[in-house]
Amino acid sequence: MAKTLHITNGDGFTEVLKTLDISGDIITWREMLCEGKTTHEVGSETFWRQRYEFLNRAYKVTKDTFINRTLKEYRNLCNQKSQEDIVLWFNKDLFCQINMVAVLSWIKKNRSNANIFLIGSAVEKDAAPTPPLSSLDKAALEELYQNKLLLNKDDIEFGDYIWQLYCENSPIRLQSAIKQNNSQLQYLSNVIQTHLHRFPSLKNGLNELENKMLIKALHQKINTKDALVDAMLQDPGHYGYGDIQYYKIATKLRPLFRSFNPAKLTKTGIAVAEKLENYYPNIRNENEYLGGTPKYAYLFVEDSAQLLKL
Repeated sequence: MAKTLHITNGDGFTEVLKTLDISGDIITWREMLCEGKTTHEVGSETFWRQRYEFLNRAYKVTKDTFINRTLKEYRNLCNQKSQEDIVLWFNKDLFCQINMVAVLSWIKKNRSNANIFLIGSAVEKDAAPTPPLSSLDKAALEELYQNKLLLNKDDIEFGDYIWQLYCENSPIRLQSAIKQNNSQLQYLSNVIQTHLHRFPSLKNGLNELENKMLIKALHQKINTKDALVDAMLQDPGHYGYGDIQYYKIATKLRPLFRSFNPAKLTKTGIAVAEKLENYYPNIRNENEYLGGTPKYAYLFVEDSAQLLKL
């Protein structure tokens, strides 16, 4: 039997995978490449330096934590050279899929002779968000494994191509490229459309998630910041964000709140939420990146679902 390497989307699912009747070695991909600046060559010194700088600045991740959790696991991945099969266990959402195309890019360069498999729940062509892998029971996961999809060379090339574009300052090219998606990675079409909604709206300068948080505070009875974050988690869309991402958004939007306990907007916050006032000049941050693109160098035109370069 071929030796197998499993690459998972996080520690939670790694623990689930260990309980299944599936053999092989397991590596956990401990990154959130959907946020912060990225560079083309996954695993390079420049790549990891930029990632540490972002995680330290945005989430106070210490150097020791970054080395002991992320870098050591990556080095463990680099040492896994004997397996003929590599199985990718990633959810369908933006958080996981940006990580996954980065992993595909790394595999293309470093493990080009391996057979690459994708777990089938990530390949569905419908637009509805699907449950995370970690929420499925043992029988369902083992059935997905039995029906895993073998990626061909064109699929891997396309995944790498999307990663390369994501790392450039060219989101309009990325939007155009995904329209030509004839690969088996059909979920990437929804992911990239979701990615475009992370740029500030032409109407009020906030992106989709920032607007959603204001709307929930405006129209729902929310008594604490924790409850506000929980409301966002209950409405994940295609993002796949965790609580730390939503707490960061809440902190960024704090000037638009009179209070988080209960959640009440200021007069300006209400006007921004209702798209009567544009908050772009106040929220703009030249150091904030989505992949290789400065977040505030583009505006999202909601009526046409297109980006406008400033």
